[in-house]
Amino acid sequence: MAGVPTDARRARFVVRDHSDPRRALTSVGRPWADPRPGDGRPRVDGKFLSAGGRRLWLRGATYGTFATGEDGRDYGSPAQVAADLDAMAASGLNTLRTYSVPPRWLLDQAFERGIWVLVGLPWEQHIAFLDERGRADSIEARVGSGVRECRAHPAVLAFAIGNEIPASIVRWYGRRRIEGFLRRLQQAVKDEDPEALVTYVNFPSTEYLQLGFLDFVAFNVYLEDEAGLDAYLFRLQSVAGERPLVMAEIGLDSRRNGTRRQAQVLSRQLRSAFRAGCAGAVVFSWTDEWHRGGQEILDWDFGVTDRQRRAKPALSAIRDAFAQVPLEPSSDLPRVSVVVCTHNGAATLDDCLRALAELDYPDYEVIVVDDGSTDASAQIAARHPVRLISTINHGLSAARNEGWRAATGEIVAYTDDDAEPDPHWLGYLVAGFAAGDFAAVGGPNVPPPGDGDVAACVANAPGGPVHVLLSDRVAEHIPGCNMAFRREWLEAIGGFDAQFRVAGDDVDVCWRIQEHGGTLGFHPSALVWHHRRATVRRFWRQQRGYGRAEALLERKWPEKYNVAGQLGWGGRLYGRGLLAGLNRSRVYYGVWGSGAFQPSVAVRPNHLFLLAATPEWYLVLLALGATAGLGRFWPPLLLALPLLVAGIGLLLAHAVVGAAGADFRSLELPTRGRRRRRALTALLYLLGPAARLHGRLAHGLAPWRRPKLGGCGLPRRRRVQLWLEEWRSPEDRVGRIEEDLRAAGARVRRGGAFDRWDLEITAGALGGVRMRAAVEEHGQGRQQLLTRSWPYVPRIVAGSVTALVALAVLAGLDGAMHAMALLGAGAAGLAGGWAVECGRAAVAVERAVAGSGSGPPRTAVVTPMRPAIAVDARHGAELDADDAASGVMGTGA
Repeated sequence: MAGVPTDARRARFVVRDHSDPRRALTSVGRPWADPRPGDGRPRVDGKFLSAGGRRLWLRGATYGTFATGEDGRDYGSPAQVAADLDAMAASGLNTLRTYSVPPRWLLDQAFERGIWVLVGLPWEQHIAFLDERGRADSIEARVGSGVRECRAHPAVLAFAIGNEIPASIVRWYGRRRIEGFLRRLQQAVKDEDPEALVTYVNFPSTEYLQLGFLDFVAFNVYLEDEAGLDAYLFRLQSVAGERPLVMAEIGLDSRRNGTRRQAQVLSRQLRSAFRAGCAGAVVFSWTDEWHRGGQEILDWDFGVTDRQRRAKPALSAIRDAFAQVPLEPSSDLPRVSVVVCTHNGAATLDDCLRALAELDYPDYEVIVVDDGSTDASAQIAARHPVRLISTINHGLSAARNEGWRAATGEIVAYTDDDAEPDPHWLGYLVAGFAAGDFAAVGGPNVPPPGDGDVAACVANAPGGPVHVLLSDRVAEHIPGCNMAFRREWLEAIGGFDAQFRVAGDDVDVCWRIQEHGGTLGFHPSALVWHHRRATVRRFWRQQRGYGRAEALLERKWPEKYNVAGQLGWGGRLYGRGLLAGLNRSRVYYGVWGSGAFQPSVAVRPNHLFLLAATPEWYLVLLALGATAGLGRFWPPLLLALPLLVAGIGLLLAHAVVGAAGADFRSLELPTRGRRRRRALTALLYLLGPAARLHGRLAHGLAPWRRPKLGGCGLPRRRRVQLWLEEWRSPEDRVGRIEEDLRAAGARVRRGGAFDRWDLEITAGALGGVRMRAAVEEHGQGRQQLLTRSWPYVPRIVAGSVTALVALAVLAGLDGAMHAMALLGAGAAGLAGGWAVECGRAAVAVERAVAGSGSGPPRTAVVTPMRPAIAVDARHGAELDADDAASGVMGTGA
């Protein structure tokens, strides 16, 4: 991990004891002491925090507010504070959260005891604070004053610019005004202390606030049910994205629940928080003594000590829970085989293998598969404690297969040679497997700091490796740079499809696992640092290679793609560089704003805006340009020119909006050059789809593509009857027809729950047929299968033909014979293409129905593993070393 002393990291590898998993995990779980105040200012480290190059796990308690002391501050006497801090340090706590600006002497005492302070900046958030003229300016000034009092003190962890603005106040003003005001306060902190970390402590009733400008996400959550808390923690990890998540308050009132139950619940809450990958957790509170508004609160007892500072059972419980941060030791952890496939990856392989040597996991091996490298990759691997397998160059999928076949682990984890896993990567992946019956588990990939401006812009552009989630824990797709599989599942599906030599292998294997009934999991803290392309030229080649891989995927999985060649994911995409407007949402407030949990709920995106970001949008612009060009023959066609300008404007608007939302903060880039970086990011928004279009068209993924179906007929309604002597279920009969159609090369889509048709069969982009089936039962296992098919015309095709005919007629009436001929030819071409494609689809249906009575019964409606499509090995020959080493196909549309 960047910033960690090399000697310390190597020591962790040397002392690992594989003979006793429990002892091994204990010995490496805390290889060095926690960073203390003075070791360096805290910073964001991916999904976690660090200071002085070491991981900082926050183990804390809230403190105050108390009765006003002699100095006018609400922290009591320095002697009592000193005693409390001594007790906290002795109990394993390293973090103190305050609700008001602490006096300097408190920060000094915390520093002496190695305790970090999360400083609360109080203001009147419980009232309509934006109504009164001048109040917002006053709040901003007081926030700045509070920061100046603590500025650069080594004990300061971060500043909290607010705590639980009431849901009714947020709803009163609307989310945008509150988000804007909090952004203003965040900037006020940065103006006073640019290196300080800033957060806002949110809670479930205003979960929907989008505060991407914060350094880390903090929430107060009070859930006693363990399953409910686990689920909500993963929900909050989705909200946090690539940023750290800290539980700023968790607790239970011992007055109403008893001290024993308080201890039990707190122990579970803390373990759940760190198991879910939180960067820290803060218990509410250290003591039962608590004042609010100048009055002592006597009917709540949330403290782990009472008002006389006598320990409750909860103090011992949290001490034990904090001692096992971040993951609890276990004696039955599965062995993991980590596989790294490389082809001319010498530039980054050494850093990758160093990171793998530092993994905090007791029982794992590292296998490097050198796929015919011509550089020093093999020599670099030989210097590390790994198993090296050298092969001739057969492509990425073949190399992945070599890896899992040689693996001795129950779990096989893959990462790329240009990625550096976090030390706790395997621990969180295994925790993900333990959380459910998953066939595979993945995690996020984050660009590391220090890779330069171009790599930072590439990280913020679409087309990178993102994950697709069906829920907060269940994935539809996990990218190849960070994925792990149960070995038995790789065996069951036959491993990776060798036709995917460069990219697309991860998408294909995820789909095949799900097709066979498996489920993909996701753990938000199973993190790898993944380098992005460092030059525009390499980015172009990568995206072009992804376009080629998409063409292969569409030929193997035609039902996953629409007629335009676009992939439709069922889940939601997460990661950097997502298309602007892709993840639109609306707020669930509850009736009269009464919802205890008020999330953002996804709504349908703006399809026109998304269409402008697809590779095929360039073809739309080309068609509009051609139409406007015909204006020389018939001036009314020049009306396409404004549409062309609007289309280009929409394309540019998407690039500008995407670049404006780029996040460079975590990449440690200089302040200068921000405009240049955003301009380059906007350019990449334009280049990426163009490169993909180049790769797609070169390998057959075009809107006018047609599968090779034999035979042709008239586009008419057809009815087929087939007598059958062997009984099978109606679902099996339709499923058999579907399988035969797919095997013949047809694109097949199943009807939905509200459709009267069963299958839709297309032989191109212009049209096809729909089929409905019924089964007559004649006793003694005999059946008669009835099918009816009819041609259909997509609306866009019918509208286009109608428009072209109308324009041709108008051009003829106006005497523009050249324009009339060209427009008429276009209409005739579309209509003729529709007829041909419908006829081919109709013949394919008849053949599939006729053959459905033979063959063994199907055991399931889902289709088995598909045969590989023959692919020319030269598909990967034109790619550079970076492309050949990459196993992730960006899933940005």
